[in-house]
Amino acid sequence: MSRPRKYTPELENIEIELLLEGVAQHYGFEFQEYANAPLRRRIWQTIRREKVRTISGLQEKLLHDYSAMERFLAALSERGSPNSPAFYVTFRSEVVPLLRTYPFVRIWHAGCTSARELYTLAIVLHEEGLYDKSTIYATDVNEQSLKRVSDGVFPLAAVAEYTALYRDSGGKEAFTDYFSGGGRSGIFDEGLKRNIVFGQHNLATDSSFNEFNTILCRNVLSAYNEGVQVRAHKVLYDSLALFGILGLGPRESISASPTENCYAELDAEHRLYRKIR
Repeated sequence: MSRPRKYTPELENIEIELLLEGVAQHYGFEFQEYANAPLRRRIWQTIRREKVRTISGLQEKLLHDYSAMERFLAALSERGSPNSPAFYVTFRSEVVPLLRTYPFVRIWHAGCTSARELYTLAIVLHEEGLYDKSTIYATDVNEQSLKRVSDGVFPLAAVAEYTALYRDSGGKEAFTDYFSGGGRSGIFDEGLKRNIVFGQHNLATDSSFNEFNTILCRNVLSAYNEGVQVRAHKVLYDSLALFGILGLGPRESISASPTENCYAELDAEHRLYRKIR
């Protein structure tokens, strides 16, 4: 469904403002921190999904149907997985040796909406002999997204894709060792969840909650406006131990951070940085 012909940029802006104001007043959710282009894209995607015709129609549905509101929240928190097996190859070669030097490893996976990304990380730690001394804190602003990821369920139709990602990420065993299947779904092995702590956290409003040896915040910051990106970078910096590793997404850069000079590039191509001050 394309935008109705009667929509002008001015009318679209008015209706989006009214939608966001209505949601804020009724539910208390504020979306001003989102960048304009991604927010508009998610709104129109939700209009198609909810089978309404206009932004005003979406507003009415969201205000009177909380299940629709939950789906809208989930849509806003969806972020395309970076899906970069080369990132994990580099993680194994550049980050894992550094993590071996710690008696205990704390990793923050911020903006965790992808089961594939989270459990790939858990598998890497397991195969490198680090999982038993590691804790992964998986957080996102949306509880429904966290629930989906914590369930660890994925469509069996995606097994070939997941197997290729595992192999190309430097996998040392067989991907089939890490999940069980039944019906149309697969589920990641419970052992991979043993050292994962799930929790709600909003980079736009919440503060640091622990000190970490590694933080992965990939394909998350680009959804926010510039002001929130600056704030989020400060939270990430405050949460990272000295000489800890920060991993960003392929479209993100440390140059957006006010603490840019406090990092050294560990691998520029895969957006891995080490905190040096």
